[in-house]
Amino acid sequence: MKQDIIIATATPSGEGAIGVVRLSGAGCIELIDPYFPARELASTPARRVLYGPLVDPAGEIIDEVVLTLYRAPASYTGEDSVEISCHGSPYILQRIIRLGNEAGARPAGPGEFSQRAFLNGKLDLSQAEAVADLIASRSAAAHRIALGQLRGGVSNEIAELRTKLVDFASLIELELDFGEEDVEFADRNQLGDLVATIRSRIEALTTSFRLGNAIKEGVSTVIAGRPNAGKSTLLNALLNEDRAIVSNIPGTTRDTIEAGINIGGIPFRLIDTAGIRDASDTIEAMGVERTLQQVAVGHLLLYVFDVIETDPDTLAADLDRLYREDLELIVVANKMDLNPYTKYEHYFGERYTGKWTVPRERWIPMIASERSNLDYLRETLARIVTGGRGGVDAQEIILSNARHYDALRRADQALERVATGLASGLSQDFVAMDIRQSLRDLGEITGEITTDDLLGNIFSNFCIGK
Repeated sequence: MKQDIIIATATPSGEGAIGVVRLSGAGCIELIDPYFPARELASTPARRVLYGPLVDPAGEIIDEVVLTLYRAPASYTGEDSVEISCHGSPYILQRIIRLGNEAGARPAGPGEFSQRAFLNGKLDLSQAEAVADLIASRSAAAHRIALGQLRGGVSNEIAELRTKLVDFASLIELELDFGEEDVEFADRNQLGDLVATIRSRIEALTTSFRLGNAIKEGVSTVIAGRPNAGKSTLLNALLNEDRAIVSNIPGTTRDTIEAGINIGGIPFRLIDTAGIRDASDTIEAMGVERTLQQVAVGHLLLYVFDVIETDPDTLAADLDRLYREDLELIVVANKMDLNPYTKYEHYFGERYTGKWTVPRERWIPMIASERSNLDYLRETLARIVTGGRGGVDAQEIILSNARHYDALRRADQALERVATGLASGLSQDFVAMDIRQSLRDLGEITGEITTDDLLGNIFSNFCIGK
């Protein structure tokens, strides 16, 4: 089926040195041809870069432009395509868009170029999603993960899992065709071993999602503690700027303050919060409630306490109040200059009976106002997020897409039923049904199994022009 010709700007809105307008669809080269008098485009070979004036129907020059021609299937979308590079004036870009619209091209929808690339077999679905992640990447780690996915890291892994499972699934299906003859083509022991292997690889991928999603979205790091513990001072020290007001008046921070930093290529979203205590007024009470809300959804908690004002029982009570099983914790013992003899054992020794397990390496003595031990704190933050690896390996397959995570989780549940069925001698009909379900779930990741709703949901999140 012939697709409409679509047109959109491929560069951000606003003024710039260069702007790019992109067209795609059969006939788009011929559509622009009358407005580029310097060369007959219809007869120009593919992958040519041409310079000359672009004119309107009246012959008035819109701009001196550079045209790049692509012919199907050797283009991003797999269709004939034209990219027009012009000066980055919003007025010029809009005139070119209007010229294309009046000539018969319609405005592209969000992600429509990438959707066409998927539909034309230039990218699978996970690679198409990686395009959006690559555009949105704001750190070296996020860039590495997205680039690895774009180059087929996740796709190849899923394809290998599906291929191995399909081989056995075909044998099970064959058994169903010969059900009355009671034959067995698929070795049940080998199938059980394969299911265990695939589930192990799925587990490795789903486990990596915590890291991948944190890197993609930014590691939500909540700085919490009692009033005047030095939370805002620590925020300023980590940012190397005076972002938050620092005062010796308790309750200065009434609302959350957010700021971003990059540590070892990993983005962190630091959230300074109101001090935890029995609030003296309604506004402060709202601030304390917001602190608890941030802790409830954060990835990592930096609990800061004053080594002079906070005794072990108070610290344990505060930590219990903030406890969440899957929340990472770092304890910052601040103002060590006022009590340099404070030790880890004073707070987490034999008397400690709190809910948290706090390893010694998660205890960081500091003088936040002097930025002492700040480098070690940064190293600890990065080490926790990367699982001690110190960074993200460019060759490592890390899951960062929530849709992929959900599909893998469902595939694993189906395979668990397969394993249980094999162990209990369940009928081959039910085993085959669960294998088919796991194949469908895995196929959703790369787009071998799709629906219009799924595609619409994915590509609606893309920017227009990509």
